[in-house]
Parts: sequence; C-alpha cells; structure tokens
Amino acid sequence: MSVLSQDTQSKLRGIIEEYTTGGTESKISGLVYSAFRNDGDPMFQHYSGLRGVTSGDAMSEETISFMASFTKLATSVACMQLVEQGKLRLDDDDQVEAICPELRDVKVLIRNEDAGFGYAFEDEKLAEFSRPIGFDDFSGEAIDTQNRPLVSQPGETFQYGVSMDWVGVIIERTYNKSLEEVFKEKIFQPLGMDHATFHPSAEDKSNLAYMHRRSPSGKLSTTDQFYRRPLLARDGEKVPCAGGHGCFGRTAEFGRIISILPNDGLDAKSGVQLLKPETVNDMFTDQIPYKPRFSNISVPVAKPELANPTPLTLMPDDYTEG
Repeated sequence: MSVLSQDTQSKLRGIIEEYTTGGTESKISGLVYSAFRNDGDPMFQHYSGLRGVTSGDAMSEETISFMASFTKLATSVACMQLVEQGKLRLDDDDQVEAICPELRDVKVLIRNEDAGFGYAFEDEKLAEFSRPIGFDDFSGEAIDTQNRPLVSQPGETFQYGVSMDWVGVIIERTYNKSLEEVFKEKIFQPLGMDHATFHPSAEDKSNLAYMHRRSPSGKLSTTDQFYRRPLLARDGEKVPCAGGHGCFGRTAEFGRIISILPNDGLDAKSGVQLLKPETVNDMFTDQIPYKPRFSNISVPVAKPELANPTPLTLMPDDYTEG
C-alpha cells in the first residue's frame, strides 16, 4: 500500500503524463514509473504513454522491456554471492585468468568497472580501431566481447564498457551453468520475477516495448531493436547471456532487486537473504575515491544512432563511480 497521499500521487501522474502525451510529438513515448520501499511493495507505480508511438498499444504491467544495463545489477548480485561463498576473490587476477584463460594476455580486474574495457558506441578510438568491420556492442555474440582491446590500463580509470559481460562469463564458468540458469535459481525465482529472462518467449515478444529514435526536430519514430540475437533465436537455440546488458522483463519486477539493497540484502516478501548486510554495505562504499569523476560530464558518443552525448548520472556532489 502506498505511503503517498492521493494528492501527491495525482501530481506525480500529471508530471509523467506531460512527458508521454502527444504521440510522435511527445518527449517520451512511454514510461513505467515505480518507486519501491525496502519491503518490496511499490510506494507509487504508474504506466503512461505507448509501447510504440506508432503502435497504439498502451504501456502496461504486461509490457516487456529490454533492461539493458540494468542487467549489470543482477550480475553484480550473483557475483557477490560467489564472493560470499568464497568461490570468487575480487582482487585475484590469477583466479580470473584461470577461469577465463582468454584474458591471460589482457591484465584485468573484475571490480569497480575499471578493468579498461570500453563500449564501441561511446569510445571513438575503439570504434575506429575496429573498422572497417566494426565492433557491435549488442550483437549477442561472444566474439564481439572477447576480441576487443583495452581502452585504458586496468585500474587506471572508471570506464563504462563490457567488463560486466566478462563477470557474467566468470559466473557461468564458476557454476558451470548459463547465466539464465544462475539468475533464475539465485535471483529471479526467489524474488518472484517470473518474466525476467535472457531468452524472451513468443508471448514476451508480443508485449515488447518498441525502440525509438528522435529526429533533429525532436519528433519520435519507432525503429528496429538493436539487441536482436535473443529476439530472433529459435526455441531451444543457445544464445549467449550478456551479463552487461542482456536481460528482458517487466520493469516493476526488476524493482524487487533494488528493494533488497536498502533492506540489507533481504527480500522482505519471501524472507530470502540474497546478500549479507556487510556485502551490501561494501557495494555502497566508494571503492575508488581516488579515481576521476565520471558523472555530470557529456559522455562521448561514437555512434550517434545509439546514444546521445548527455551526462550518465546527475550528482550534486563530487562523487566517484566506485
């Protein structure tokens, strides 16, 4: 039950509707807004706008979204569960190389997003290095993650990139299971996230939110999904699970993962302790206070059809990304 007054809820809905009203002229095509308490219940939840500005289908509880980098949170939880079990050590590069021998010639760390890997859609040097063929960050094929160089020395700076895809590979090889199997067993099923998956079903795809593109004039139009491999896979076909961006699901369900963090790793609804309180505390402790700040600056964009040069995170103070 919401702890917000009806007047506050009405005002929030009004603000959201301002952004999603107007079809192709709207600021945002569709939006799912969920604010959760640490007991997993929504304080406020609102579905607004359309799945696609040309579709006429309203955003709803059944809408399936490409969760993109939200996947990184689930991958982080699964990784830290292994750390708690003593099966992974965050600062042991020898262990990383033993699990992933492909990395023996590329010195990396698995923590803090400072391993040195980048995304080609935002790093011009990496994008240019890969041409004339190019790196596809969202191909759904392991080769696009495995065959790229570092863009900075490991431990040198925060770098948004494919590091969490490698963490996903480490998790898979440690369990000897796919990331889909691990997430379902360790996270999704305990939290009741029945529609979270790396492999969307036919029903999921029928409820999929559209991708959109904005013209220079500001007009919205629908466009093709850019993470296509799992959407085109035949039933039973093995498709790699990308730990950095590969999940699909209902937006509100993913709020359940968020709700365990302010609750010391405990899912209040099921009573399942996904992480120890001290682990959650470590996750919210700045691990790289000496690193340059990455927030509130325009992220360079090498592929403008995929991203805009806007700040990733707005922060009032001079925090780092650790």
